[in-house]
Amino acid sequence: MVQKYQSPVRVYKHPFELIMAAYERRFPTCPLIPMFVASDTVSEYKSEDEAIHVIERRCKLDIDAPRLLKKIAGVDYVYFVQKNSLNRRERTLHIEAYNETFSNRVIINEHCSYTVHPDNEDWTCFEQSASLDIKSFFGFESTVEKIAMKQYTSNIKKGKEIIEYYLKQLEEEGITFVPRWTPPVACKSESSTCHPRRPVSPAINIPESATKEGLSSKEILNTSSSPSEPTAGTPDDKLDADYIKRYLGDLTPMQESCLIRLRQWLQETHKGKIPKDEHILRFLRARDFNIDKAREILCQSLTWRKQHQVDYILDTWNPPQVLQDYYAGGWHHHDKDGRPLYVLRLGQMDTKGLVRALGEEALLRYVLSINEEGLRRCEENTKVFGRPISSWTCLVDLEGLNMRHLWRPGVKALLRIIEVVEANYPETLGRLLILRAPRVFPVLWTLVSPFIDDNTRKKFLIYAGNDYQGPGGLLDYIDKEIIPDFLGGECMCEVPEGGLVPKSLYRTAEELENEDIKLWTETIYQSASVFKGAPHEVLIQIVDASSVITWDFDVCKGDIVFNIFHSKRAPQPPKKDSLGAHSITSPGGNNVQLIDKVWQLGRDYSMVESPLICKEGESVQGSHVTRWPGFYILQWKFHSMPACATTNLPRVDDVLASLQVSSHKCKVMYYTEVIGSEDFRGSMTSLESSHSGFSQLSAATTSSSQSHSSSMISR
Repeated sequence: MVQKYQSPVRVYKHPFELIMAAYERRFPTCPLIPMFVASDTVSEYKSEDEAIHVIERRCKLDIDAPRLLKKIAGVDYVYFVQKNSLNRRERTLHIEAYNETFSNRVIINEHCSYTVHPDNEDWTCFEQSASLDIKSFFGFESTVEKIAMKQYTSNIKKGKEIIEYYLKQLEEEGITFVPRWTPPVACKSESSTCHPRRPVSPAINIPESATKEGLSSKEILNTSSSPSEPTAGTPDDKLDADYIKRYLGDLTPMQESCLIRLRQWLQETHKGKIPKDEHILRFLRARDFNIDKAREILCQSLTWRKQHQVDYILDTWNPPQVLQDYYAGGWHHHDKDGRPLYVLRLGQMDTKGLVRALGEEALLRYVLSINEEGLRRCEENTKVFGRPISSWTCLVDLEGLNMRHLWRPGVKALLRIIEVVEANYPETLGRLLILRAPRVFPVLWTLVSPFIDDNTRKKFLIYAGNDYQGPGGLLDYIDKEIIPDFLGGECMCEVPEGGLVPKSLYRTAEELENEDIKLWTETIYQSASVFKGAPHEVLIQIVDASSVITWDFDVCKGDIVFNIFHSKRAPQPPKKDSLGAHSITSPGGNNVQLIDKVWQLGRDYSMVESPLICKEGESVQGSHVTRWPGFYILQWKFHSMPACATTNLPRVDDVLASLQVSSHKCKVMYYTEVIGSEDFRGSMTSLESSHSGFSQLSAATTSSSQSHSSSMISR
């Protein structure tokens, strides 16, 4: 398996030429890198104007590996080839390195680049990426991988330190400025003054920086904008090392790499709608920085948020008065670590009454709004305290908890809430303080604990009786000034006291069932199943030519092919009472087929867009400007893996991939809209779902300024 690493952008607040002078002092050896024993120049090239300098070196490294492993491998040193390409005109240095030793067993490739900062020409940017592929190594593949990654991580940490060491050395020698390269062109006349044009540095996509207090503009934007406003950025922007430390915390180089790589993957598949870095990091932490596992649960959560419009819950949903009066919970200042503090007086809450009056889904929606508010408060506190705060503290007072709280429908609602929160808000709970736990608590804990993640369970602190008032209690986590009055403190807590919900507010089971259905069907999206041999199709009738068909869909399961067809004939409506050729109904969504099997492509209907293959987890948006009136059919079709070109037998990878799609079934969630040409302003501007840019979590959806007269598919 190939291991990959991608570093964040490191910014040196020094001109490129001075950084190059410091960098050159690393050769032929560097005392700050003990493993770097020596280097010999293999080849060298300089252009006549000295703008281009390419040098290739053979570097000798003493890898920190066990003596036994070196003896088995038969080497004491490892040799690498490093090629440096300096372009003084463009002010860039590109470094390529690969291993010469054991190149048939281990493949190591590294790329580094020094470039001029796009917004400050007196600053220099550094980026680094690498890959490691161990084919075989005498049965020590795992050991070699660990040694290589440990060595690489160590070098990453030292990189900035080494450059700064040589910068200080230059300063001590009185060298604080190195002139830029200028072309050796003579002036045409002695009376005129030559003003050589400064070379334009190539644009490098990193968070914009400003000179104000040495902060990047992304940092300034984050500190000045409202927490509910999306962070501006382009799909190609890259993370700055200083930004990571200030807003995300101290991450190891490998953790930084995981964050950057997962973020890049989301940018490629969820154009303009990726969540904020803090949110991506939560899912990585929840899966111990396993990218594949984190990507799976994150994509599922993003689809869930989109389908149920969770991003707008704080702006569009007002809790019923019953919740405002009888739900005994609320936000209350912050703990000693700066985390927002949520207080829940569970023992004073009539869970049975709330479930009977509101239903399970209304309670779930209210808890979701609390979590969304928690995310917003974490962003606020990050700015207030000047350090990363990504989670909150919950204080649960159980005084009054008794057997009525173990009413079965109430416990069922609680388990459902825990399940949804665990899946979609991982690593948001920093600490849970459970106070005044009564005798009945172990019964409740036995029912609930199996549904709580192991990492979350470690954050629980449980106090019985008045134990919380002693050493190791509440005062260790919360300032004395904000301890609520009902816990013996002096701070008035505005959390509702709860109490019994009047039975006059109870609703029948039928009313609650209808209300629950209504809550979770208020969505602009539809779900559909796509089977092998049974595509799902949507019919759109166009009266006025030059109308715009827009779409937004997510591939929830499997891989599909998306097509758009046009026909002058109206397809026969699907037979809803049949599971035959036209309609299939399944628990996972509907399947409708409109194109008759006797229709011939090119005669009865035509293809107006090139087929688009969409992988599982991708989010696709696009539009088509219609040329003719008539009937347009959007089709989602099962994508069959192609067999090997040289044989009729399928490849092993193809077979394994096909087995991942259960029963040859895919699932999509989609939304379509037809817009008049006079109202069309780019491919996504008028599409209602373009606003699903995760208002609490992500950058704003970037709308395209393109408006083709023919068609466009954007992904």
